[in-house]
Amino acid sequence: MDNAGFELQEESPSNSTKPGKINQECHVKKTHWSLLQVFLVCLLACAIITMAGMLTVSLVYVSNPHFKREPKHEMNPENHGSVTSDPKTHVDPKYQFLHHLTKSKKHQFPGGAIQWSRFRKNADEYQNKEEMAFGTSINAQRSKMMFGTLLIKSKGLRVPHWHFNANEQGYLLKGTAWIGVVDAGGDTVTTYNVTAGQIIFFPRNTLHWVKNVGAEECLFLLFFTTHEELQTLDLDDTFFLTPEDIAARSLKPQGGVDFIRSFQKQAEDQAINLPPNLAELVQNANYNQSADMLVWRYFFDLKESTKFQFPGGIIQWARYVKDGKGLKPNEKIYSEFLHSKEDTLTLGTLRIYSNGLRQPHFHFNANEMGYVISGCGKVGVIVSPTLSTDFTIGIGDVVFFPVGTQHYIKSTCDEDLLFILAFSTGNQLKTLDMDDYFHATADHILAQVFFKKQDEFKKIPRFKDDQAINLP
Repeated sequence: MDNAGFELQEESPSNSTKPGKINQECHVKKTHWSLLQVFLVCLLACAIITMAGMLTVSLVYVSNPHFKREPKHEMNPENHGSVTSDPKTHVDPKYQFLHHLTKSKKHQFPGGAIQWSRFRKNADEYQNKEEMAFGTSINAQRSKMMFGTLLIKSKGLRVPHWHFNANEQGYLLKGTAWIGVVDAGGDTVTTYNVTAGQIIFFPRNTLHWVKNVGAEECLFLLFFTTHEELQTLDLDDTFFLTPEDIAARSLKPQGGVDFIRSFQKQAEDQAINLPPNLAELVQNANYNQSADMLVWRYFFDLKESTKFQFPGGIIQWARYVKDGKGLKPNEKIYSEFLHSKEDTLTLGTLRIYSNGLRQPHFHFNANEMGYVISGCGKVGVIVSPTLSTDFTIGIGDVVFFPVGTQHYIKSTCDEDLLFILAFSTGNQLKTLDMDDYFHATADHILAQVFFKKQDEFKKIPRFKDDQAINLP
């Protein structure tokens, strides 16, 4: 047996001459010593085994790096794609509010490219820890927003698709495109043409496509109403994932299942599609436009909308306005349709003249995200008494301001600073500017807060014109 204690008990004495005595002695030894011996030997064996086990584990732990516990959330400098450190402790705080989109990964397709400012569940998909800081920030703040640019080459097509978990609202920066939107049931198909400076809107789970019908590239600036991973299905993917017999029974084509089998899935993702033999495939394209009453639900002509003029710049809005006050008939249709959907966005362009300032302000009911179209500037954000930052911005940068955080934007270039902005509300945006809340607060309250004489606050003037965007 393996246990030495039992082996010792079963041995017979070798020098005894009297069997009776041997039996008697053995009997005495077994009754007097066996239990004690077993206990002591077992105790010794357990101690030896335990020490050996601990030594073995220690040697394995030291020799195998995979057993070494890394600090939680720490960025590995050798692999910028891995989550390695809490961005708030190892990254400049400004990257919670700033993303250099032009430096992010460009997802290439046959017909164009996509770049993202978004949250990713898989930290390896971040290009660096600064991008990770921005992505985790918009997710932690439950921003209900993410941003992306969609570039479509001439004659390229963003294939028909839909998004499970987000509405999509976009601004066409350049080019011309033909849009298609399919309502539930497929009875109503709305098609329309858009040019630079116009807004498109696709509600969640609505099939839509975008076709570049011009000679130049199309560039869309797109906002989606989710701070989680965007969930999308493309038409070609769903077709090839459907069993052939099921597709044949559903579509009932001539040739039946043999016709379905004649479709060949491309090795390369066709999210933005541009076949090299397009001229052979398409002989008679038609880019018609649906009735205006249908189009205006999904389309807003922002460049022709009302310009809200300030001393230091201009704001234009694509948004919901209660009772349609101040809106044109077509804008009212968009406004009401937008408001009828959940988690929609307010979009707008903000133009700040050179040296102009969008003064410090905050929003009661929305997070804000913006993309710099032209110009350069400086941004300041105050989240709390212990977290504030300022930073410079330029073309292609994305900024994010959580609801309630005070922020300002200053134009610092010779040219105008131009933004496309999105706010996470389908209701009227509620905002308070610094000059407004100073004037609304009693002088004697300000005197007590700032340890200044009450009369001193009369030096803060009131202007006839709204100073939301001002110039010196």
